[in-house]
Amino acid sequence: MPDVTAAPAAPAARRPRGRPGYDQDTVLRRAIDLFNRQGYDATSINDLAVDLGITKSAIYHHFDSKEAILAAALDEALDGLDAAVAAAADATRDERAYDRLQATVQAAVHILVAHLPAVTLLLRVRGNSPLEQAALERRRHIDERLATVVKQAVDEGDLRDDLDPEIVSRLVFGMVNSLVDWYRPDGPIPPETLASAVTGVLFHGLHG
Repeated sequence: MPDVTAAPAAPAARRPRGRPGYDQDTVLRRAIDLFNRQGYDATSINDLAVDLGITKSAIYHHFDSKEAILAAALDEALDGLDAAVAAAADATRDERAYDRLQATVQAAVHILVAHLPAVTLLLRVRGNSPLEQAALERRRHIDERLATVVKQAVDEGDLRDDLDPEIVSRLVFGMVNSLVDWYRPDGPIPPETLASAVTGVLFHGLHG
């Protein structure tokens, strides 16, 4: 006789924390936008509550403080790039350093485009608090690891050896970071075209 015991009901899907339309990610997006428009130091939790049309306690339901919001934003800007550079610096990979370097630059462009507001906020950090100093230290560490990849490419004979790898690393990120000043994701240039243009200029120059 077939088993007619009813299967247990599937658990209900968990809803995002907070009011409808104001989950943690929504609060973070709006906070990043407000920090970029007004400046982090000049923006209060009350300003954010007014911008969202909710109470301050609703914001504190998601984040313990304004600094916690900034920490989440800076992590968003840095985590993907940190992972991409760490993968490139992995010398055990069966790829030449030059190829890993190009792939990392392409990844950096795509990461910047995908997280443009958060990266814009990161680039405005000046080390005014321990949290901001830690973010700047992460950026320096990323620069240093990319410089090791540049050095490997030089040692393998794929890059010129008359330039300091640390300077090259900073110039690479300087070019990528400059995109925040003019690139618009809703504009006519798709990310793939942008990444190709950046790597083309960096690795092949402007020669015809």
